[in-house]
Amino acid sequence: MSAGESGTGPVRELTLRGVVLGAVLTVVFTAANVYLGLRIGLTFATSIPAAVISMAVLRLLSGATIQENNIVQTIASSAGTLSAIVFVLPGLVMIGWWTGFPYWESVAVIAVGGILGVMYSVPLRRALVTGSDLPYPEGVAAAEVLKVGAGVGGAEENRRGLAAVMCGALLAALYPLLAKLKLVAEEASTLIRVGAGGTAFGGGLSMALVGVGHLVGLAVGIAMLVGIVISFGVLLPVLTAGGPPTGTELADFISTVFRQRIRFVGAGAIGVAAIWTLLRVIGPIVRGVAGAIAASRARKQAGYASLDITERDLPIGLVGGTILLSMVPIALLLADFAAGGPVAESLGIGLAAAVLYVLVAGIFIASVCGYMAGLIGASNSPISGVGILAALGISLILLALYGRGGDAAATKALVAFALFVTAIVFGVATISNDNLQDLKTGQLVGATPWRQQVALVLGVLFGALVIPPILDLLNGTFGFLGAPGAGENALAAPQAALISTIAQGVLGGSLDWNLVGLGAAIGVVALAVDGALRRSGRGALPPLAVGMGMYLPTQTTGMVVIGAILGHLYNRWATRQADPELAERMGVLTATGLIVGDGLFNIAYAAIVAATNDPDSLAIVHANPVAMPLGIAVFGGLVGYAYWRMRRDGAAR
Repeated sequence: MSAGESGTGPVRELTLRGVVLGAVLTVVFTAANVYLGLRIGLTFATSIPAAVISMAVLRLLSGATIQENNIVQTIASSAGTLSAIVFVLPGLVMIGWWTGFPYWESVAVIAVGGILGVMYSVPLRRALVTGSDLPYPEGVAAAEVLKVGAGVGGAEENRRGLAAVMCGALLAALYPLLAKLKLVAEEASTLIRVGAGGTAFGGGLSMALVGVGHLVGLAVGIAMLVGIVISFGVLLPVLTAGGPPTGTELADFISTVFRQRIRFVGAGAIGVAAIWTLLRVIGPIVRGVAGAIAASRARKQAGYASLDITERDLPIGLVGGTILLSMVPIALLLADFAAGGPVAESLGIGLAAAVLYVLVAGIFIASVCGYMAGLIGASNSPISGVGILAALGISLILLALYGRGGDAAATKALVAFALFVTAIVFGVATISNDNLQDLKTGQLVGATPWRQQVALVLGVLFGALVIPPILDLLNGTFGFLGAPGAGENALAAPQAALISTIAQGVLGGSLDWNLVGLGAAIGVVALAVDGALRRSGRGALPPLAVGMGMYLPTQTTGMVVIGAILGHLYNRWATRQADPELAERMGVLTATGLIVGDGLFNIAYAAIVAATNDPDSLAIVHANPVAMPLGIAVFGGLVGYAYWRMRRDGAAR
């Protein structure tokens, strides 16, 4: 395609081979992220492993540069993060509106939302990357990986980094293999009676969750632990105090109360935290747009050469025009989707409201998600909380326009339309959540912003083409919990379940606003505590992470907390080494491998189940009475070995 430019002449940057390699990595990382999102409601940032693999491959070819490697990781990262669309789209299957994922309709929804996210992030780059002191942990880490690969002594450090990722991936794939063989348990959990009611604690024995915890850090881990204590230590025992209805097991009762009540409290907490984040970034956004306009004027007068490389964004006129033109396919998609439902009966006002909502809400959501990613990293940024707000917003608009739809069929059609609109807005959220991390990496390695923004668009298109067939594979193999015909091995898809439940609650009149209000009050308290801690210099308590701990099951969050503690202890050890940056980087790369290996194994397992039509096709025993204690011992041993390897690889030599 073309080369970038630097002060010393042309630099290889946006190349055909880089685009092809990025597209190949897209398939791998997107598949892993889709599965992880459907299984536990979390996704991970793919920029670091993509950067490592890119360096390993391009080193075999002549003329590779750090900027070219950056383009590869940008494409793979953009596509990988777009897989968070699984937090919404499966809801259409779960409510029984779709039975599968219509390919081109799904591609169009994902692509148009993602491209909008890229366009919205152009002025945000100035506001939240070059014009702020946000840490961007994963963006900085990816830049450091790229610098190591391109610098003096890079060959040895790159070799060790790639070995760390591969080791983590193999360890992470080994445990679920043993679990699918039925030799060990997939989770460890226990039920605790409190009077007539009780609570439940547990942890999914997943190396990926440990890796996620390592990456997000101690502050987020503690905040999630606070959320766990609030939901499972206080609210759940209180709300189950009356005991289960006659004929209902206590475990089932506790699970139902958590799904139908506790999660809405968590949603309220996340909503308050997201709104506060938005208020904090309005000023920088306005300044960023003003800066983009000024740069556009300078470019027209003297060309791109007159601008510093960090100012060479896509022209703001092109950005604005693309945003406005995107409203046309969005309107066509919504009109087609609305056919046969209440919206079609007064299509003009319904379409106008929905398109305007996408246009305006997209701006705010891109801002909130970009800020969250800069603050706590794309892996941990709970964009599903923003998805909750998006679903609430469009559901309330539809409620005002159409009431509750009349009969059950009409209400179901309104819920489906709300989810479809939310999916488009959520595409904006997923991309802006990751794009600014990538643009931070680009800033640190001297990339040309407009070329990186083109790469982001390519990543969106690649991801949009890959995600629907993966969703169809997993839907056909496992199904989604709560969907018609879902089996006992159905994927929980927790975020999609929550968002679809909220839309159903608003439009069906069953949403308990008292629960949401309670969560909002808890969110306000969390904001106050976080502010007090930051002002005193004693740390932080990210309110969004508190909300995550409240509405995700402990099978998901428990190991994340443990991983955060282990990661903190490891990083303290790393600071005492001769090369602290190398030691910390080995930890990051091994943790990333843990995430990738677990996800890739489960995608392979899904393919095996699809081919055999047997979810127990790998089982070599039917029952193992010591599966849980044995699993805990084996899992602990693997985690211990992973951290031993981190320390060995991180010790300078």
